[in-house]
Amino acid sequence: MTSEQTSPTQGAPRVLDIVSLYPNDMNIYGDSGNVLTIMRRAQLYGYQPVLHAYNQGDPWPEQVDMIIGGGGQDKGQSAIQDDLYMRAPQLQALAQDGVPMLMICGLYQLFGDYFETATGERIQGIGILGVHTTGQDTRMIGNVVEHSDEFGDIVGYENHSGQTVLHAGVEPLGRVDHDGMGNNGQDHTEGARLHNVIGTYMHGSLLPKNPRIADFLIGQAARRRYGEFRPLSDANGKRELERLNTLAEQARHVAMKRPR
Repeated sequence: MTSEQTSPTQGAPRVLDIVSLYPNDMNIYGDSGNVLTIMRRAQLYGYQPVLHAYNQGDPWPEQVDMIIGGGGQDKGQSAIQDDLYMRAPQLQALAQDGVPMLMICGLYQLFGDYFETATGERIQGIGILGVHTTGQDTRMIGNVVEHSDEFGDIVGYENHSGQTVLHAGVEPLGRVDHDGMGNNGQDHTEGARLHNVIGTYMHGSLLPKNPRIADFLIGQAARRRYGEFRPLSDANGKRELERLNTLAEQARHVAMKRPR
């Protein structure tokens, strides 16, 4: 075990501390559904998820097992910039230490090196993901299916004008089949991966339709804190997980058939 790992005593609750990052300013297009999915699935696996909603000026939680952030408009990104930059050393250290993170759209951009708006304003990022983004007049909007070796086909909905470029050595979350979608509409990449940090433009929200990614985040959080991911679902929990997975597959099927 690392210094971060703890062994729960017999019968003690297996707590997972989940941070929702800037929900007041960075929470559009149903991104709060990602938090709800993590909380519910973690509970069904026999863990006790504790949610910490962190907004500007709030005290930082003592224990962090996972961080989830959403998208926002340019004004939302500008509003949180100073606080995010102040928290950058903590976030960078947590990322290096393996804390799983999911950053959607606007926070995906700000976890890169910088975001330059269409009007030329440069919003400094915190450099966790090796990417940079430039705002454009043309928006990329619509349903997306991307392909990932680890997660299979990932289904979501993008709506962004920022064009994101991956730096050398950075892996995408997945790859799209056609021009005009994904990170920049040209290189057929979508999202980025580093350590256990995932950045993506996929709204929709992402995790209800892609439970493999939700389970990856929960599993990594549990392994880092307790040294293992050991689901303890009872019969009712297993039935509920099967129901949620079936609903996810149905939603994926519908979304895949919808035109952009």
